[in-house]
This record gives sequence, structure tokens and C-alpha cells, in this order.
Amino acid sequence: MYTIEMAYARMRELQDLANRSRANQPSAKLRAPKRAAKKR
Repeated sequence: MYTIEMAYARMRELQDLANRSRANQPSAKLRAPKRAAKKR
């Protein structure tokens, strides 16, 4: 059974991963906000 809690936990995992990879690339911070806004 796949619950909304599981989906939410997975979403948070991916979000944390994205935040970490972005932190490893400071130059990406300048371009990321616009792209991130379009994704959501």
C-alpha cells in the first residue's frame, strides 16, 4: 500500500538531495531560483 506519507517522505528526500547538490555548486545558486520556480 502506497500512502501519502510515503510519497511526502520521498518528496522530502529528493528535495534534500537537490539542496545538497546545489550547495556543492555555488555558481548554480545564481541560476537555480528561476528554474526551481518553473518546476513547481
